[in-house]
Amino acid sequence: MNKANKQQGFTLIELMIVVAVIGVLAAVALPTYQNYIAKSETSSALATLSALRTPIETETLSNGQFPNPASAASYGIPQSYALGTITLTGNSGAAGTIRVSFETGKSSPKVAGNTLDLVRTAEGSWSCQAANIDNELLPKGCN
Repeated sequence: MNKANKQQGFTLIELMIVVAVIGVLAAVALPTYQNYIAKSETSSALATLSALRTPIETETLSNGQFPNPASAASYGIPQSYALGTITLTGNSGAAGTIRVSFETGKSSPKVAGNTLDLVRTAEGSWSCQAANIDNELLPKGCN
């Protein structure tokens, strides 16, 4: 009896189809992943700035002036930040800004070089503002 030798393994076309499917999945997944990382960075920055509001608000209400940026460390503003730098700016009277500047190499390319601000008006209301960051990457309530 002659038994036909049955070949085992994958054909070249089957392997090419698998590679093409993986390529398509990677092309779709990578931009989504990059957006996810950028959004998590802006959310983290806003959470950090929000935590700094309490000591700054206490100082502002006590003295009637937004804190002096030169003494920012005494209000709990960190000397270094994982995604960039945090600065304090007194605008006038009780108004001022706490800013995260996202640095290249420390943050994702979608937010690097941009800023996220927590701004206090003289009346005491706070708002989140961003410069050159896509709205889809910002936390809710930030514009």
